[in-house]
Amino acid sequence: MAQPARYSLNKNKYLLPPEVERLRKITSDYLAQDPRNCYLIELALRTGGRAQELLNIQKVDLNAYDQSILIRGIKGSNDREIPIHAAFFQGLMRFAETVPNTRLFPITYDRLYQIWEFYRPVPKKFHSLRHTFAIELYQKTKDLRLVQVALGHRNITNTMIYADYVYSQQELRRLIL
Repeated sequence: MAQPARYSLNKNKYLLPPEVERLRKITSDYLAQDPRNCYLIELALRTGGRAQELLNIQKVDLNAYDQSILIRGIKGSNDREIPIHAAFFQGLMRFAETVPNTRLFPITYDRLYQIWEFYRPVPKKFHSLRHTFAIELYQKTKDLRLVQVALGHRNITNTMIYADYVYSQQELRRLIL
């Protein structure tokens, strides 16, 4: 029986560093007037959460003691607790206090995609933020198991695309340039 084609990354599936920088500038510029949407996009970039996982976050998932956020896994993935930079976490907590619902981002999946259409720095999918998080984490740590845990993957095979991609890009640059 033939093996299914393995998912592979390319530059259209994650944000390049200048695109991340541009997105962070956009969310920073709009934060005061549109905190919900800016925090949602930044949280995607800082946690690698899937769209629906982020929309499912409840206020009780914010852990003030550890300055972390619980991401409840979907699609058969594991729950995971992701630490958040202190300054960002404090802003997120202040925002959470203004939300009357138990859900931190009480919007629909379709509304999230409309928001992404407005804020995105380049025409890439919202899911590109998850791939960006994973690639950045792997490049910083070279720890595939840590990336697996952070993304909530049950099977390391799903996580290997990041190591394969980073390795092949680095090796090609080293050998060709």
